[in-house]
Amino acid sequence: MKIYVGNQHFNFPTTMMKQLLFSAGLLLIAATGFSQFPGGRNISIKLTPLKNTTVYLGSYYGTQMALFDSAKLNDKSEGVFAGPTKLTGGIYFVVTNLGGYQIQFDLLIDDIQNFRIEGDTSNSLSVKAKITGSEENKMYEEYKKFSAAQEKKMQALEKEFNEKKEKKLKDTTNLREAYAKTTERMDAYRDSIIDKYSGTLLAALFSCNKRPKAPEIPIVKGKPDSSYPYYYVKGHFWDDVDFSDDRLLHTPFFEPKLDEYFKYYISIEADSIIKEVNYMLLSARPGKEMFPYLMNKFTKQYMNPQYMGQDKVFVFLFENFYAKGDSTLLDPSNKKIVFERAYNLIANQIGLPAYNMDFPDSSGKITPLYSVNAPFTVIAFWDPSCGHCKTEIPRLDSMYRAKWKALGVAIYAVNINEPEFAPWKRFIKDNKLIGWFHTHESKEARLKVEKAGQMNFRQAYDIYKTPTFYLLDRDKRIIGKQLSMEQFDEIMKIKLKEKDKK
Repeated sequence: MKIYVGNQHFNFPTTMMKQLLFSAGLLLIAATGFSQFPGGRNISIKLTPLKNTTVYLGSYYGTQMALFDSAKLNDKSEGVFAGPTKLTGGIYFVVTNLGGYQIQFDLLIDDIQNFRIEGDTSNSLSVKAKITGSEENKMYEEYKKFSAAQEKKMQALEKEFNEKKEKKLKDTTNLREAYAKTTERMDAYRDSIIDKYSGTLLAALFSCNKRPKAPEIPIVKGKPDSSYPYYYVKGHFWDDVDFSDDRLLHTPFFEPKLDEYFKYYISIEADSIIKEVNYMLLSARPGKEMFPYLMNKFTKQYMNPQYMGQDKVFVFLFENFYAKGDSTLLDPSNKKIVFERAYNLIANQIGLPAYNMDFPDSSGKITPLYSVNAPFTVIAFWDPSCGHCKTEIPRLDSMYRAKWKALGVAIYAVNINEPEFAPWKRFIKDNKLIGWFHTHESKEARLKVEKAGQMNFRQAYDIYKTPTFYLLDRDKRIIGKQLSMEQFDEIMKIKLKEKDKK
């Protein structure tokens, strides 16, 4: 059954999703028997004609699905989902495992977790379920009936509209108006739940999935302000949504809305993302599930981000949360990964001065990075035994000769494979890599850094693959990293245009 929320369709896990199978890694988070727990959950279930089998309560967890409780049905098809603690509220579904996990029907679980479920699975196409003792589910059932009736009207209008379209009849105004009024009725129904039953699970669900309607473009001082609708929607996107409400994680709505917000309303610039991430995490702090969930989501997303410079978000998370006590959210192995990754990124953020390297060239002459006088400096970390380097380093030279040399661009190349000294010199000679600064770290210098416990250049530049390229400006500030030569070329063009405008 499709439930209309806003102007979009969302598939609740009802009988229409009966064949939905859980992933192979489906997790059973809790399993209990028939014991009664006055302060916990006591949800009795009768699911005919099933007997002497186990059924489950599943729910969403972000975009994933998991099993959170189980009940053993006796020879009368009766059992109890019971435990000393309450389940986090949300949309749940009764699941059977008869040759595969299958959702039978859905229900809401709120703070009152002492009610009864009666279901009949004898008709695989239409599983019937009745819930007594839960006002939340009573409201939910009424909404589904109302929604189904409105959907039926909308389907009829769509069918009539398509028939007229096929016959090339242009008079469809009445159909469009009728369709719009139907969606307005559904919006009004949900808004009435939000207004009358604030704090209930159903109200929270509708609030979470609600999208602000963009207003008309206003006229300001005689001119249309085309940006106003965008900023209005962005400013009201999270109206009536509590980021500390753990119940939202147990719905299919919260995380898609979160992803939509970052995709369409937040700049890809790290500072813009940091502002939003910080607000959400601080708001979610009281949530037992929401805060760690968001921390995990943002950490995974920005530890190895899609766009250059967004790793600054991960560094922000590390410095402002993990390093200040929230590392307790991590198990030992993940803590090691997070801390090591942070240490490798802190020194090479976009806009920071590059780590200095006082390295000798092939003749032993010291050539400090900061002694190189050029409008742009490309640092190339490479290994003469690396197959990919043998392709990319000559390509870098071709770009240098064709365009960059004339612009005064310098290339500071670093051999990171200490033992490969002779092959390094031979490769430079054979490929005629002329005009570059060819350097390497001596064994003595490496041992000195190690003995002092200082950061080495591999950590400072986050070198985990070869070749690795960086682009610096005249002041040796990092303006590009981990990009292709063509992308570096575009950055240089942009920077030169900006300089010409000044």
